[in-house]
Amino acid sequence: MSLPNNRRQFLQGLAASLGAASLAGCDELAKSKPFGKVLNSAEGMNQAAQQTLTTRKGLAREFTAADIAPSFRGNGSTNPQQPAYLALAANKFLDYRLQVGGLVEKPLSLSLDELRKLPAKTQITRHDCVEGWSAIGKWTGTPLSLLLDSAVVKPAARFVLFRCPDTPIDSEPDKAYYESIDLQDAYHPQTILAYDLNDQPLPTANGAPLRVRVERQLGYKMAKYIMQIELVASFAEIEGGNGGFWEDQGYQWYAGI
Repeated sequence: MSLPNNRRQFLQGLAASLGAASLAGCDELAKSKPFGKVLNSAEGMNQAAQQTLTTRKGLAREFTAADIAPSFRGNGSTNPQQPAYLALAANKFLDYRLQVGGLVEKPLSLSLDELRKLPAKTQITRHDCVEGWSAIGKWTGTPLSLLLDSAVVKPAARFVLFRCPDTPIDSEPDKAYYESIDLQDAYHPQTILAYDLNDQPLPTANGAPLRVRVERQLGYKMAKYIMQIELVASFAEIEGGNGGFWEDQGYQWYAGI
């Protein structure tokens, strides 16, 4: 079998071929051992092909306003029920503070209003979900690199960890979502902390008040409802030790497209 020229084409073809399985959501995918094995196998093949064809510094394609999808569904969990989050949402996130800490010289604590006053970036990009759907949306937010520069990342830091209040699997209420990316993706010019979708504040289903956009990776890498950002040297001792909630369920840590 010849390998498609990029990972996005391969994964879309894989999703289409599995469409008859009636995949209902990311939690169902995690329970599907055969799918996980296929996805893991594809990851190994395609990461090697991708590194041959392009570099991780390349840009994801950006689209025009005419390409924006009429609706943009939420991926993963869409309605966090953690009491602290519900209290913030009830007050329209006026009391929200994004904490940036870990291996930094100058920890940050920023309100949503303070984030909105920082230099912003807007990009129209396509979101590809491992569930097998895609949608184009207009995202506006703060470049993650700007916050990292303000916090002054220590030399020992290798990864950026996102802490979130949602629980994607109802049967495991103590397992809050978390995700991580390396510093190369964190400093990528299209990696932003988005607070607007299609010129409106993020809806709850799409990650209000803040989500990360890592445009060259699949949707499960783009943590929603971000409460805390932590710079770490390793994630081996964090939660399941695999760098993310779904990675602890068997997904690949690097989900490049």
